[in-house]
Amino acid sequence: MKGKVVIFDHPLIDHKLSIMRNKDTSTKDFRDLLSEIAMLMAYEITRDLPTKVIDVNTPITACKGCQLAKEVVIVPIMRAGMGMVEGIWNLIPTAKVGHLGLYRDEETLEPKEYYAKFPDCIKEAFVILVDPMLATGGSVDHAINVLNKRGITNIRYVGLVGAPEGIKRVQESGFR
Repeated sequence: MKGKVVIFDHPLIDHKLSIMRNKDTSTKDFRDLLSEIAMLMAYEITRDLPTKVIDVNTPITACKGCQLAKEVVIVPIMRAGMGMVEGIWNLIPTAKVGHLGLYRDEETLEPKEYYAKFPDCIKEAFVILVDPMLATGGSVDHAINVLNKRGITNIRYVGLVGAPEGIKRVQESGFR
């Protein structure tokens, strides 16, 4: 099975990304823009999340409402992915956060795990794996494998920019 690739064609994302790319953009503005874009992308990728009906007591009367049927867990690939967490958290304040640290082995150039800590609910959760840059796809593919080996399969990767080679590698990984 191949993973589905969605390229966001949205004027706000394009506008904010252009400001980020400007050499005169301050570090603070860059971080804020990354967070804002992450929120916009998360809005789109959560469009089909399942919900369940709940009872809500309003100031006037009881009514039916809905809430997410599963927990959401944001997993940034440390450190760059951390810049995307706040924007997604602003959109989904009940989301939990896991952490995955990877580094590139100097000899093999392959990613290696140095840290992994996830909330207990992650196996049943909807997982948003975040890392802003997808170059070769090695880190994201490795991160997906790390999650899969722990029984985590409901994963969506969100990145800001990606090279064709990285997109192809992650897509062919099939999100086992």
